[in-house]
Amino acid sequence: MKIGIISDTHDNVTNTKEAVKKLQELHISYLIHAGDIGQRVLEYLDSLDILSIAVYGNTDRGLDASGLKNVRLHKPPYYFEIAKTTFKLMHEPYFLTPDSDVVVFGHLHKFSCEKAKSLFLNPGEVCAREKPRIECALLDLDTMEVKYIYKEQAWKSEEVCK
Repeated sequence: MKIGIISDTHDNVTNTKEAVKKLQELHISYLIHAGDIGQRVLEYLDSLDILSIAVYGNTDRGLDASGLKNVRLHKPPYYFEIAKTTFKLMHEPYFLTPDSDVVVFGHLHKFSCEKAKSLFLNPGEVCAREKPRIECALLDLDTMEVKYIYKEQAWKSEEVCK
Protein backbone atom coordinates (compact mmCIF):
# COMPACT_ATOMS: atom_id res chain seq x y z
CA MET A 1 0.00 0.00 0.00
CA LYS A 2 1.32 3.45 -0.95
CA ILE A 3 0.84 6.64 1.04
CA GLY A 4 1.37 10.13 -0.42
CA ILE A 5 2.81 12.66 2.00
CA ILE A 6 2.80 16.45 1.60
CA SER A 7 3.30 19.49 3.80
CA ASP A 8 3.54 23.25 3.76
CA THR A 9 1.17 23.94 0.89
CA HIS A 10 0.44 27.43 2.28
CA ASP A 11 -2.77 27.64 0.24
CA ASN A 12 -0.92 27.21 -3.07
CA VAL A 13 -3.66 25.27 -4.86
CA THR A 14 -1.82 25.12 -8.20
CA ASN A 15 1.26 23.40 -6.75
CA THR A 16 -0.89 21.18 -4.53
CA LYS A 17 -2.87 19.95 -7.53
CA GLU A 18 0.38 19.13 -9.33
CA ALA A 19 1.81 17.23 -6.36
CA VAL A 20 -1.41 15.31 -5.68
CA LYS A 21 -1.80 14.42 -9.36
CA LYS A 22 1.76 13.04 -9.39
CA LEU A 23 1.11 11.02 -6.22
CA GLN A 24 -2.20 9.70 -7.60
CA GLU A 25 -0.36 8.52 -10.72
CA LEU A 26 1.69 6.38 -8.31
CA HIS A 27 -1.54 4.77 -6.98
CA ILE A 28 -1.66 6.11 -3.44
CA SER A 29 -4.32 4.80 -1.08
CA TYR A 30 -4.12 7.71 1.41
CA LEU A 31 -2.77 11.24 1.48
CA ILE A 32 -1.13 12.67 4.60
CA HIS A 33 -0.68 16.44 5.04
CA ALA A 34 1.69 17.66 7.76
CA GLY A 35 0.21 21.13 8.19
CA ASP A 36 0.27 24.73 6.96
CA ILE A 37 -2.56 23.80 4.64
CA GLY A 38 -4.64 26.90 3.84
CA GLN A 39 -8.40 27.09 3.31
CA ARG A 40 -8.47 26.70 -0.47
CA VAL A 41 -6.12 23.70 -0.34
CA LEU A 42 -8.22 22.16 2.43
CA GLU A 43 -11.32 22.47 0.24
CA TYR A 44 -9.45 21.02 -2.75
CA LEU A 45 -8.27 18.02 -0.73
CA ASP A 46 -11.81 17.44 0.50
CA SER A 47 -13.02 17.32 -3.12
CA LEU A 48 -10.75 14.35 -3.90
CA ASP A 49 -11.92 10.74 -3.89
CA ILE A 50 -9.19 9.76 -1.46
CA LEU A 51 -9.01 10.03 2.31
CA SER A 52 -6.62 12.71 3.55
CA ILE A 53 -5.31 12.80 7.11
CA ALA A 54 -3.98 16.19 8.15
CA VAL A 55 -2.90 18.27 11.12
CA TYR A 56 -3.08 21.98 11.73
CA GLY A 57 0.12 23.92 11.12
CA ASN A 58 1.21 27.14 12.77
CA THR A 59 -0.40 29.22 9.95
CA ASP A 60 -3.71 27.32 9.95
CA ARG A 61 -5.55 29.38 12.56
CA GLY A 62 -9.09 30.07 11.42
CA LEU A 63 -9.44 27.18 9.00
CA ASP A 64 -13.08 26.27 8.49
CA ALA A 65 -13.03 22.49 8.82
CA SER A 66 -16.79 22.10 9.14
CA GLY A 67 -18.50 19.68 6.79
CA LEU A 68 -15.34 17.91 5.62
CA LYS A 69 -16.03 14.54 3.98
CA ASN A 70 -12.64 13.28 2.80
CA VAL A 71 -10.22 15.11 5.10
CA ARG A 72 -9.63 14.18 8.73
CA LEU A 73 -8.10 17.31 10.30
CA HIS A 74 -6.59 17.00 13.79
CA LYS A 75 -4.56 18.88 16.35
CA PRO A 76 -0.93 17.70 16.48
CA PRO A 77 0.50 15.37 17.46
CA TYR A 78 -2.04 12.99 16.01
CA TYR A 79 -1.58 9.21 16.32
CA PHE A 80 -3.26 6.78 13.93
CA GLU A 81 -2.78 3.45 12.20
CA ILE A 82 -2.91 2.36 8.55
CA ALA A 83 -2.48 -1.31 7.65
CA LYS A 84 -0.93 -2.18 11.03
CA THR A 85 1.63 0.65 10.70
CA THR A 86 1.46 3.26 13.45
CA PHE A 87 1.89 6.94 12.60
CA LYS A 88 2.49 10.12 14.53
CA LEU A 89 1.66 13.25 12.53
CA MET A 90 2.63 16.80 13.49
CA HIS A 91 3.58 20.07 11.86
CA GLU A 92 6.29 21.53 14.04
CA PRO A 93 9.00 19.02 14.97
CA TYR A 94 8.50 19.25 18.73
CA PHE A 95 7.63 15.62 19.43
CA LEU A 96 10.32 13.74 17.49
CA THR A 97 10.30 10.65 19.66
CA PRO A 98 10.26 7.08 18.33
CA ASP A 99 6.82 6.21 19.73
CA SER A 100 5.31 5.03 16.45
CA ASP A 101 6.54 3.28 13.31
CA VAL A 102 6.45 6.47 11.21
CA VAL A 103 6.83 10.04 12.46
CA VAL A 104 5.75 12.63 9.87
CA PHE A 105 6.39 16.34 10.33
CA GLY A 106 6.64 19.53 8.29
CA HIS A 107 7.40 23.18 9.10
CA LEU A 108 11.07 23.14 8.06
CA HIS A 109 10.35 23.29 4.29
CA LYS A 110 13.13 20.76 3.72
CA PHE A 111 12.85 17.09 2.77
CA SER A 112 14.44 14.73 5.25
CA CYS A 113 14.20 11.02 5.90
CA GLU A 114 15.93 9.09 8.64
CA LYS A 115 15.46 5.56 9.91
CA ALA A 116 16.25 4.95 13.53
CA LYS A 117 13.84 3.11 15.83
CA SER A 118 11.16 4.91 13.79
CA LEU A 119 11.06 6.36 10.30
CA PHE A 120 11.27 10.15 10.63
CA LEU A 121 9.97 11.86 7.49
CA ASN A 122 9.56 15.48 6.40
CA PRO A 123 8.21 15.62 2.82
CA GLY A 124 9.51 19.14 2.19
CA GLU A 125 7.36 21.96 0.83
CA VAL A 126 4.69 21.96 -1.84
CA CYS A 127 4.43 25.77 -1.92
CA ALA A 128 7.94 26.21 -3.43
CA ARG A 129 8.45 29.26 -1.23
CA GLU A 130 11.92 28.51 0.11
CA LYS A 131 13.25 27.12 -3.19
CA PRO A 132 11.94 26.70 -6.75
CA ARG A 133 10.92 23.08 -6.16
CA ILE A 134 7.61 21.33 -5.41
CA GLU A 135 8.36 18.47 -3.00
CA CYS A 136 6.46 15.47 -1.68
CA ALA A 137 7.11 11.90 -0.60
CA LEU A 138 5.78 8.43 -1.31
CA LEU A 139 5.85 5.81 1.43
CA ASP A 140 5.40 2.17 0.46
CA LEU A 141 4.01 0.44 3.55
CA ASP A 142 4.83 -3.03 2.18
CA THR A 143 8.57 -2.32 1.98
CA MET A 144 8.80 0.78 4.23
CA GLU A 145 10.75 2.48 1.43
CA VAL A 146 10.43 6.20 0.82
CA LYS A 147 10.70 8.02 -2.50
CA TYR A 148 11.51 11.71 -2.55
CA ILE A 149 9.48 13.18 -5.41
CA TYR A 150 10.11 16.70 -6.63
CA LYS A 151 9.59 19.03 -9.56
CA GLU A 152 11.81 21.85 -10.70
CA GLN A 153 11.12 21.81 -14.44
CA ALA A 154 10.10 18.16 -14.67
CA TRP A 155 9.12 15.57 -12.06
CA LYS A 156 11.95 13.44 -10.68
CA SER A 157 12.21 10.95 -7.85
CA GLU A 158 14.93 9.44 -5.72
CA GLU A 159 14.66 6.34 -3.56
CA VAL A 160 15.77 7.15 -0.05
CA CYS A 161 15.48 5.49 3.35
CA LYS A 162 15.53 1.89 2.16
